Amino acid sequence: MDEEAMDGKDAGRTQEPVRKSEEEWRRLLDPEAYTVLRQSGTERPWSGEYVSTDVKGVYRCRACGAELFRSDEKFDSHCGWPSFYDPADSSAVTLHEDRSLGMIRTEVRCSRCDSHLGHVFRGEGYPTPTDDRYCINSVALTLEADGPVE
Repeated sequence: MDEEAMDGKDAGRTQEPVRKSEEEWRRLLDPEAYTVLRQSGTERPWSGEYVSTDVKGVYRCRACGAELFRSDEKFDSHCGWPSFYDPADSSAVTLHEDRSLGMIRTEVRCSRCDSHLGHVFRGEGYPTPTDDRYCINSVALTLEADGPVE
């Protein structure tokens, strides 16, 4: 990812909206990230770098750097995408009805830059505190590890 996209490490700690033209987003994001984040695409299952990672840290929006999820809320749902049972902060994401693909789903977007992250599914019976599965595209995230990774 281009460093300009995150506007610095502290960018995720403020809730100031990030607004850029589509041309600016295209310059800042690689083609796959642009397709997912700005055009509501989906990466192939099991292809993302964070599907199986167990590194402790903070997951941030690849487009703007906002803190979205923490590794403590990540769990293995065996769905092919990183899964979290709760966002880091309830205001970190916004939820929107998605009627694409002939079904009703709940889309998850970054509340800071309005980028598409994935979808949330409820009531599937996972043994988590919320029974929610935030199914998030790896390419929509960056991981800020807690300390050195071994």
